[in-house]
Amino acid sequence: MSDRIGAPGLGLSRREFVAATGGVAALTGMAGCMGQGTTQDSELSNSSEESSSDSGSDLPWTSSPEVVQVDEQGDSVTLRSVTSRHAVHPMDSMGGPIELPSVWAFQADDGKPSVPGPILRTTEGNDIEVTLDNSDANMPHTLHFHGSQKTWENDGVPTTTGVTVNAGEKHTYTIPANVPGTHLYHCHYQTHRHIDMGMYGIFRVDPKGYEPADKEYFFTLKEWDSRVNRQMAGEDVDYSPRNRNPDVFTINGKSLPRTLHPEDGSPIIVDHGDTVRLHMVNAGYMSHPMHTHNHRFRLVEKDGGQIPDVAQYEQDVINIAPAERYTVEFKANADPGIYLMHCHKVNHAMNGNSYPGGMVNAIVYRDVMDTDIFANLMEYAGYEG
Repeated sequence: MSDRIGAPGLGLSRREFVAATGGVAALTGMAGCMGQGTTQDSELSNSSEESSSDSGSDLPWTSSPEVVQVDEQGDSVTLRSVTSRHAVHPMDSMGGPIELPSVWAFQADDGKPSVPGPILRTTEGNDIEVTLDNSDANMPHTLHFHGSQKTWENDGVPTTTGVTVNAGEKHTYTIPANVPGTHLYHCHYQTHRHIDMGMYGIFRVDPKGYEPADKEYFFTLKEWDSRVNRQMAGEDVDYSPRNRNPDVFTINGKSLPRTLHPEDGSPIIVDHGDTVRLHMVNAGYMSHPMHTHNHRFRLVEKDGGQIPDVAQYEQDVINIAPAERYTVEFKANADPGIYLMHCHKVNHAMNGNSYPGGMVNAIVYRDVMDTDIFANLMEYAGYEG
């Protein structure tokens, strides 16, 4: 289990979180909330071995995406697809519970399957080898990496490269780390269905001499038409990608209030005066205008391209189209409090007919994490401390 709290990246440690909440949130044995029935969240989100006996499914539950420092493990990583269940928000608060009964989650090495998949991070010049292990799969898959100038056979598109990783096979892709920035990877076999089943993740290439911000977080946006997940779970559901009608909206695989769960979600936890850098990727098929309350940011990267200082300006909403990647930076200089970051297509900020919900997150100052308001949000999110 990671020692970091908040969104994947450079956030607070567990010890800092406990201190900030006045010691109320004991982290022993948590990811802390009750799932459906009486299943503890440690079973829901943090174990690929356990499953809820009252759900009628023996599929493992997904975990939260982890950062894999590929250049610290010999520049190689193995990815597997694991058919799993995904608890978008397992509580009955704010329009929940919300579950995708079948997803195809990526698992890195001996880690846990997650949706989004693990964040693969390396440094410019450290080319990586990614082995797609399809040994236990029952269908073909491939891997396609955005933001890498690669050889033809490593492009990951079966119809144009002739390379398909069939069930029972393995294949190793050589991915040059030659385009610094934040990028996307995904399965490119029957892409319209495999991405919608969860086969996507972030590929991050740090430039040589990269200087991280005080707080640095990764976010993947995704809208879902849950009918395809229900259909693939065996339900009698009518679904066609031509009549796709999304009903679930997530940030890092979770919807509000689960987005605020310190471990299972992705709150943006900051200290006053921090420089904060957010890497945002849209893995869905719709655009999402992301708005930050009370903080104005500058766009510093787009699709890995560096934005010159003279072209940067302050803004508080940015529209992220499918497959686009944006890195924004701001100063945590507001009155310490809790401020939303959300999609401003307001029907994307809902869970079914319940508002608020969906694609909503928050910038949370450490100074206010010992308040009753924060404690209430943690209760909605299902965090038991």
